[in-house]
Amino acid sequence: MATDTAIEVFEEHRPVLMGVAYRMLGRMADAEDVVQEAWLRWSGADHAEVREPRAYLVRITTRLAIDRLRQIQSRNEAYVGPWLPEPYATDFADTVPDAAERAVLADSVSLAVLVVLESLSPLERAVFVLREAFGFPYADIATTLDRSEPAVRQLAGRARKHVDERRTRYEVDPALQRELTERFIAAATEGDLEGLLTLLAPDVRLVGDSGGRAKAPVRAIESADKVSRFVIGAAKHGGGIQDASFRIVELNGGPALLVLSAGKPDSVFQLDVADGRIQCVYIVRNPEKLLSLADV
Repeated sequence: MATDTAIEVFEEHRPVLMGVAYRMLGRMADAEDVVQEAWLRWSGADHAEVREPRAYLVRITTRLAIDRLRQIQSRNEAYVGPWLPEPYATDFADTVPDAAERAVLADSVSLAVLVVLESLSPLERAVFVLREAFGFPYADIATTLDRSEPAVRQLAGRARKHVDERRTRYEVDPALQRELTERFIAAATEGDLEGLLTLLAPDVRLVGDSGGRAKAPVRAIESADKVSRFVIGAAKHGGGIQDASFRIVELNGGPALLVLSAGKPDSVFQLDVADGRIQCVYIVRNPEKLLSLADV
């Protein structure tokens, strides 16, 4: 295979490789490093021996991501405050015409699911991502992970059970999610405590991620009353953000509030919605996790 052709083949599959790596690792920088290493492996491979480039590249990327995940898990244990995945700009609404496929992809990359995946073993996480997000056959996953098919099925069942126990599957209407996001913003900025309480589930949680580099709660805040009072207080005082502005963008498969300070990303608010109520409010303020949103 000529060099130009090898590059074209790799670039054709890059979105899938990034999708796998990001879901495995939760950070764009780590995902990009893994995909770059996959390119180096691909560029040095004997392409005449590769029958299915997509399967080959996914296999390399997955194995590299597993190795990287094992390395960074200890790093996350030393993280200051709660750790959340890095917000990831998506455009499923524009690029995936099939509604069912769009819903699966959006759910598999949502912050709520990625948070749960953090508690899986690297192999369980790999099986879940390849099976649930990309629909790979068990036989292909077994080859990728160098495991037997029965072992992979067992890993898949264990991973799915773990995710379902911590986050029940449900269908979320994108239009409703956006409406709730807009109403949440309006109630917070207007100091409408009663209005905010009507949007929140009684046992709602607020989780903030700053990595110790910005102002955010160092522990999760729980209950509708406490969350609503925190949100209104933060909105009233501006969170210390200078020259603040905001807009709603699609992140992790759903609408999110991107807060800008002097035109640069400062914070991301994203809501986990179920049964028409807000179940969790995620806030990401770690500057390192917002770098990829500069051009969103």
